[in-house]
Amino acid sequence: MSINKISVSGLGYIGLPTATMFAHYGAHVIGLDVNQHAIETINQGKIHIVEPGLEEIVKKVVESGHLKASLIAEPADAFLIAVPTPFKGEDYTPDLSYIEAAVKTIAPVLEKGNVVILESTSPVGATEQMVEWLSTLRTDLTFPRTEHDTDCDVYVAYCPERVLPGQVIRELVENDRTIGGITPESAKKAAEVYAIFVKGELVITNARTAEMTKLTENAFRDVNIAFANELSLIGDRLDINVWELIELANRHPRVNILSPGAGVGGHCIAVDPWFIVNKTPDLAQMVGTARRVNDNKPKWVVEKIEQEIEKLGDLGRKPKVALFGLAFKPNIDDLRESPAVEIAQNMGKNSNIDLLLVEPNIQVLPNKITQGTLCSLEHASKEADVIAVLVKHKEFIQLKNNFMSFVG
Repeated sequence: MSINKISVSGLGYIGLPTATMFAHYGAHVIGLDVNQHAIETINQGKIHIVEPGLEEIVKKVVESGHLKASLIAEPADAFLIAVPTPFKGEDYTPDLSYIEAAVKTIAPVLEKGNVVILESTSPVGATEQMVEWLSTLRTDLTFPRTEHDTDCDVYVAYCPERVLPGQVIRELVENDRTIGGITPESAKKAAEVYAIFVKGELVITNARTAEMTKLTENAFRDVNIAFANELSLIGDRLDINVWELIELANRHPRVNILSPGAGVGGHCIAVDPWFIVNKTPDLAQMVGTARRVNDNKPKWVVEKIEQEIEKLGDLGRKPKVALFGLAFKPNIDDLRESPAVEIAQNMGKNSNIDLLLVEPNIQVLPNKITQGTLCSLEHASKEADVIAVLVKHKEFIQLKNNFMSFVG
């Protein structure tokens, strides 16, 4: 099978780097998105996200004609879908509407022999649901429904990413990929697509196992982070320095405890484990408990900050409280599911303080933060009465230890 043109739906933190790497390795790529600003930015050879090394490559592949962004789908050999999968409500029911919308966009241009690959982190069964939508929209084409369907017009597979923000370019190329086909032939065809640029091993399985693999990887990390975060709560109660505690415990040759933080954020670890819990609530006891531990950590951080404010006494004015870091992890601009944002929102409800927010990777506060002033590190360091470091950005590492730090 010859793959010359690839369509990528969703030009965010995963979709844009993925589209870029396909283009960088010689494929012609059309990137689809509903965000007109993102489309215009990309077509200028620029990027609307922060990812080291990405903009230089985008500029080259746009200028060479290998990458263009558009609102409108075009015929292609392979179609990748990398759109968000949030929750519908407080019960953590997965919202697959973005995937459905992407399917509706590409369905009219599908042709016999095409490969459709879902990359979005999804609950088990999402790829099968995508097939149902495609089958309804294109009754003139046949799609695989079971692993035994050998005579199909379109191949369908699931292939999640496993990259680290800040190192996406390298890891997209080097990391192994799990490719789950609705049929073995679908997995094989999808592997041929990724072979364009992936140097890691392309491991073949079925779609359901691939979906669960992605969720398992992030649930594993979530459980381990929850253990560290729970230790920080216990250490605080018992007057034990959790950083020293973990350092000492990690001297054991078979112990490797992670560092606690202000919570867990991002659109993977903070979200994916709930997909497991939602599907199997009676069985996913450890996964669910870890999620609750990590989701509760920002509330505990707020309580600790408020205790420090009370210690100031009467200043004759409103205390100035500075929060250092809003991203969900160090040295990126990604605020999705960030515990630091949740902390800022809760601290903003306190009308008795002046809230200063320091986030060197953004220029404007997100709409969800309605109170507080975005300011420089220098200004906040000079003016604040209470400083809480929530994210370990490189700009904060050399600061003198006269503040509350919730990151190691």
